[in-house]
Amino acid sequence: MTGTRGDHLACSDLEDYVAGRQAREHDADTAEEQPVSDYGMTVTTSLPMDEAENSIRSALAEEGFGVLTEIDVAATLKAKIDVDRPAYKILGACNPMLANQALQHDESIGLLLPCNVTLSATEAGTVVAAVDPKVMLGIAGESPEMMQLAGEAREKLQRAIDTLPAAS
Repeated sequence: MTGTRGDHLACSDLEDYVAGRQAREHDADTAEEQPVSDYGMTVTTSLPMDEAENSIRSALAEEGFGVLTEIDVAATLKAKIDVDRPAYKILGACNPMLANQALQHDESIGLLLPCNVTLSATEAGTVVAAVDPKVMLGIAGESPEMMQLAGEAREKLQRAIDTLPAAS
């Protein structure tokens, strides 16, 4: 890699992300909004987990995503290692148009697909989170095209998350 830190889009996006994370940590005591994960977008909704799952699946579909995989983490851990934990599910969401464009640009990007969306039961409600594709694909290097695709995917995932009613 040539140049200095921040010369390409991926690095500058990651630098902005780190600066934002540091600012959030600094302001954590006064923040009233749902905290943003270090690598994703999150909402806590008062919907029960099954309703939240149906809602996020519909919202993802509206944004052009299909769910390719689903992992019931709680059931798997119980079956494999006899651990009881609150409900937790991972949905592997994929937008075929964006995935195709990314794979045409760099076939090894498949290692970072699909975009995971998680649902977890908490005392406050159901937490629904989606990975930030800009963070995931930021490791792909100096490609403005790839970061543009990641930005499109991020916007679509954020719109899907935003459809869920936030817990009060």
